Amino acid sequence: MKAALLQLNSGDDPAANLPETVALIRNAVKEGAKFVLTPEVTNCVSASRARQDEVLQHETDDQTLATLRDVARACEIWLLIGSLALKTGDADGRFANRSFLITPKGEIAARYDKIHMFDVTISETESYRESAGYRPGETAVLAPMPFGGLGMTICYDLRFPHLYRQLALAGAQVLTVPSAFSPVTGAAHWEALLRARAIETGCYVLAPAQTGTHAATQGKPRQTYGHAMAIAPWGEVIAEAGTDPGYIIADLDMDMVANARQRIPALTHDRDFQGPA
Repeated sequence: MKAALLQLNSGDDPAANLPETVALIRNAVKEGAKFVLTPEVTNCVSASRARQDEVLQHETDDQTLATLRDVARACEIWLLIGSLALKTGDADGRFANRSFLITPKGEIAARYDKIHMFDVTISETESYRESAGYRPGETAVLAPMPFGGLGMTICYDLRFPHLYRQLALAGAQVLTVPSAFSPVTGAAHWEALLRARAIETGCYVLAPAQTGTHAATQGKPRQTYGHAMAIAPWGEVIAEAGTDPGYIIADLDMDMVANARQRIPALTHDRDFQGPA
């Protein structure tokens, strides 16, 4: 299956972001993509809680979701909407960071809410408290696709290898990591972590990304690392996007998954152990 990984520069206006996303999907389909993936917070990149309250919608009302379902149906493709920022019914007003797998009929095959929240202080001038605005998910998600199992994750989940191992042991052959990585941590860790998750599991790892400085009508503009990347099950980078918006194409061959796992059958070598004390 030919997969296309989108790299976006989404701002804080979902209506303005949508046409570019749709155009890139359609262009990728013209190149033969049957599985298209968008990055984290495809609909809205914003550091302003007030702006998010103003423009975000509940899932049932979200125009990005409705339109992209229509596009998947019209193009007859599988579509991973890397994630959408969505309102919830939570009493504290926190949003959901939710990934969707859409079938070629436009149906929602699976949903995944990001489990691990990016609560970090990178430097004296750069810190994030994702959990202040978003509620964490609680459930790992493995979704069926024509090639086999798809393990759905989002961005900061990448630093928690046990999640990926459990997905692989449950049947995942492809792992998705739609992201909006910080430029500092991206330069230091992005490729190394993606390759490690592929090597540890013998899975393809597909990581569409946000990139650049994101337009903001309120609050400080966010910056993201870019470098959307596809990693083969043996750990080699098979496609990488640099820093410009656009997309990359990767051919997925499930024989490569079987080959990597046969050569290094680490998924069958778990042992119980005790400690440390």
